[in-house]
Amino acid sequence: MAADYLFVSDCHLDPGRPEISAQLTRFLDEHGAGAGHLYILGDLFEVWLGDDDPAAMAQPAVDALRRLASSIPVYFMAGNRDFLVGQTFAASTGVTLLDEPHRLQLGAQQVVLIHGDTLCTDDHDYQQFRAMVRDPAWQAEFLGQSLAERQRIAARLRSGSIDAMAQKSEQIMDVNPQAVTDCFVKYQADTIVHGHTHRPAVHLYEQKRTRYVLGDWNPGPSFLSWDRQQGFRLVDPRV
Repeated sequence: MAADYLFVSDCHLDPGRPEISAQLTRFLDEHGAGAGHLYILGDLFEVWLGDDDPAAMAQPAVDALRRLASSIPVYFMAGNRDFLVGQTFAASTGVTLLDEPHRLQLGAQQVVLIHGDTLCTDDHDYQQFRAMVRDPAWQAEFLGQSLAERQRIAARLRSGSIDAMAQKSEQIMDVNPQAVTDCFVKYQADTIVHGHTHRPAVHLYEQKRTRYVLGDWNPGPSFLSWDRQQGFRLVDPRV
């Protein structure tokens, strides 16, 4: 399969889950090399505590990413798990870091790319947490601590997050319809592409607007392709 553009999200690479790394490695080697561009829309990694964290690496997939980035443009947008991916990682792999949101013109369509968590506005606690950890001052202070201390802080935050999620409804953790509408209007977009919710789907709206939701990579690869002949195509074992 060849595509002008490929989009993925939510691979959640983790040294403890080598099967995900193997899936992504095959995908990058088999599909990526024939593509024109690859966009990774966040949560490539399960956790990323800084570019000096060797435990964050799922090495076969990172090596495949480096190979691909030597032949086509590869772009990375931070997610809620890997928002500390920095320029050191980008330089070592050849990927280009993107700010969120990112706009593309594909054919006649104005496309906006986001990770997806900013649409989950009903989850007020999460949005407050997101604002804190995305603050440059907070990040500088966090990254200034030792890796061991960052690991301890992350473990505490993760434990609190798991407990909090257990108390939240599925609706609260999904996108807010008004936030979706606002995103279309604010960026004058015909198409929104995002991940984060792990609910792969194609959502159709009035005025010929479309929202593509990328899935996570369990049980298999989830990706969106675009080419001038066929337009967008979502490939996911659950869709």
